[in-house]
Order: sequence, then structure tokens, then C-alpha cells
Amino acid sequence: MNVATRTSAKASVDASIEARVLQLKAKAGDAESVNPQLSTLRLAREREEDALVEIAAAAVNPSDVKAGMGLMPYAVFPRTPGRDFSGTVIDGPPDLVGMEVFGSSGDLGIRRDGTHGSHLVVEAKALVAKPRNISLREAAGIGVPFITAAEGFSRAGFPQAGESVLIMGVNGKVGQAAAQIATWRGARVIGVVRKAEAYDGHASASVEIVDSSRSDIADAVREMTNGRGADIVFNTVGDPYFQAAHKALAKKGRQILIAAIKPVVEFNIFEFYRGRHTYVGVDTLALSSIESADVLRNLLPGFASGELKPFAIDAASVFPLTKAREAYSAVMGSARNRVLLDPQL
Repeated sequence: MNVATRTSAKASVDASIEARVLQLKAKAGDAESVNPQLSTLRLAREREEDALVEIAAAAVNPSDVKAGMGLMPYAVFPRTPGRDFSGTVIDGPPDLVGMEVFGSSGDLGIRRDGTHGSHLVVEAKALVAKPRNISLREAAGIGVPFITAAEGFSRAGFPQAGESVLIMGVNGKVGQAAAQIATWRGARVIGVVRKAEAYDGHASASVEIVDSSRSDIADAVREMTNGRGADIVFNTVGDPYFQAAHKALAKKGRQILIAAIKPVVEFNIFEFYRGRHTYVGVDTLALSSIESADVLRNLLPGFASGELKPFAIDAASVFPLTKAREAYSAVMGSARNRVLLDPQL
């Protein structure tokens, strides 16, 4: 379907299209058993406030695979997985038809059909106009990592110039997004890695590194900050770094938590209240498509200016819908690249 056809597709609300979609019929016993099947589904707008999007690319996130394993108690079956997407509006409000858009969601692909297919019906307010300096594939990879980072900072207080931000797991995608946002806001960023390696992502300023295999994290951070500690600790890993994060916090410091391997940790209440610390938990699965879009819109000035950059997309990490199982396996194998599905391949 070319742009001219798309633009002329201001069809009525009952217009429909036969979409190719991935479907999970039931929860899988383990990650290797998550094997969505390609099928066809008739899609159409059912409400005036909805839009029909032709998908250009859709990211595969760890949460997509975990939901397929039934690890999210509110995941429904059968359904089409997928939270992040980019594409072109082919039916909907007239001012949106023909527009290149992107978006993400906490409910798409979990509680209702998601983005891993050729088309998607979603609320028009959930669509974010794609900046011209970003490709459709790049836009598809922005969603979950940047929303998680931005939501964490929003709830804890965005970092300011003069503040120090310590990021546990800085070379993960959420860690890289957090480093980008923090340096964009003028903060100093210290990143923690598990072995000797440099920061792997974009930033508007240098990112200092602490190798946790060689140094005590809290001691290193206090030495780097003249004994003060970090104003914000963004803990993308969870319990393995919980105590180190706690020890590294400055007075009135904030720790952001987004993940856990073991859900129960020791917690020193005395040090917590004497340090006047704040702990913030972030679960982007609680955000609707529209709420997720609002978070992304707040980041648009950074992407438009180039101070924020999407993740580089390696062609080898882009899969057709027919190879979805390989894409899912790559994500659960801790792929460093952003993994995408392209329905046109």
C-alpha cells in the first residue's frame, strides 16, 4: 500500500483489513516454548477515537516473552503480543491519516492484542508523531526502555544540573536510556558495569564507569563525589545491587527500582530514615497506551534536537514475522542489540 493509497484511506469506522498477526494461544512452560503462530485476523476501527496503523516495525521486549510464559497474572490468551511499534496511520481521524507515528503501551500485548503483526487498532491519542530525523525502525525501538527511564525520573524527580545519577546496569537498554535523559538534563552520570567495559550508548556528556568486579560500588561512588554519594540511583537490576545502591545514596537521595531477581531483600530502616531517602518503584505495565504516549511526547524535544538518540538498529537483529521464535529467543538470550519484527520482510 503506497502513501497515496494510505492518504485516501479515510474510510468509515466499519472499514476493515485482513491483517497478518502473531498469536499466542496459551501460556508456555518456559522461554523456549514461547512460539507465537502466524495467522490472519480481520481488524477494523470500532470507535471514532481509534486509529488503524500499518505496522512498519515492532520491538520485542523481555516482557513480551515473559508474558507469553504466564509470568504476568493479568496476561490474557489468546492474544497478539507486542508493546512497542512504529508505522503509518491508514484509517482514523482525518488529521492523522498518512502520518508516520510510533508508540508503546503497558496493556498492548498483555491484556489486549498488541503490535506483533502487520496492523494495529489503537486509540488515536496513543499515537506519537515520529520526528523526521528518526527512521521508522529506530522509532519502533524507543518505547519500553525510554518510557521506563522517563517514568522513573518523573516519579523520583528529574535529575538537575549539579546532581549525580548512579545507574546500575548502565549498558542495558533502560540504563542507556536513563543515561541519555540524565545527561540531557545536565546531570553527572556514573554507570555501573559487571566487567571491564566502556559505556556503550549515546549521551550528551561523558559517562563515568565503575566496574563492580573490581571495586566496591558505594566506596567508589563516594570517592568520586567527595563523600556525598549519588542524588539518584537508577537500579535497573534490582536485588543484586540493592545494598550497594542503598550505601551509595546521598542524604535525601532517591533510588528507582524497576526489576527484581529475588523479590525479598534486607532493608535497614534506620539508615533509610536517617538518610531521608526515597524509594520509587516503577511498573510500566501499569501505563495505558495513552499514558505511555504522554511520556514519549515529553521526550520529543530531545529526540528532535538530537540530544536524545534512538538505539542503533542492526539489520541482523530485524526478523520477519515468520521468524518470531528466533527473535524471541534472541531477546531472552540477552541480545545487546534492539530486536525488531518487520512485517514487510
